[in-house]
Amino acid sequence: MRDRQPRDPAARTGASVVGVDIAPNLIAQAKARAASEGLSVDLQVGNAERLRYPDGTFDTVVTMFGAMFAARPERVAAELLRVTRPGGRIAMANWTPTGFVGEVLKTTVKCVPAQAGVQSPLLWGAEDRVQDRLGEGLASLVLTRRLITFEYPVGPDETVNLFRLWYGPTVRAFASLDESGRKSLSEDLVKLWREHNLAVDGTTRVHSEYLEVIGVVR
Repeated sequence: MRDRQPRDPAARTGASVVGVDIAPNLIAQAKARAASEGLSVDLQVGNAERLRYPDGTFDTVVTMFGAMFAARPERVAAELLRVTRPGGRIAMANWTPTGFVGEVLKTTVKCVPAQAGVQSPLLWGAEDRVQDRLGEGLASLVLTRRLITFEYPVGPDETVNLFRLWYGPTVRAFASLDESGRKSLSEDLVKLWREHNLAVDGTTRVHSEYLEVIGVVR
């Protein structure tokens, strides 16, 4: 199972791949991309808290920076374990609280507070929380902190504008603010991108830490 747009090495090897996302527009984009690359991928609108598949359907379940944003992590964990066959793998990539994207999300929450009672998605990037949520259902669990690099051919100001247009949490945050709030959040995000930018040629290159989760289901 996949929950993001496929540039999918599994599908290219002939594996049967299912993709799930809660956003219909992303599923539409993913279908167009899969078709353009000649990939056969079953893409469906769905919810990580309530997956429409029988128990033990998948050999491998992958979520990259996707399921971590669902509002009820205990349901997500239960569903990931349920739809993976015994001996199958769950693989996650989750932003850590101390990484760059973690800082972006925390900066955003300062302007747009999270809904009362909803846990931070960044807790999926903490080893102890992953162990608590998935550990009892797994025969083994390996947690590794890794870095991913964001590279854009434009400067930090333009990069923030790209995120305003395309990155779900940022899009929703700006949509909920008035003009003054949008200006303040934009300034804070541009400052953050500038502080972490490693490029010196007018482009943007930023490293961000994430937690790689590899679990084998009992």
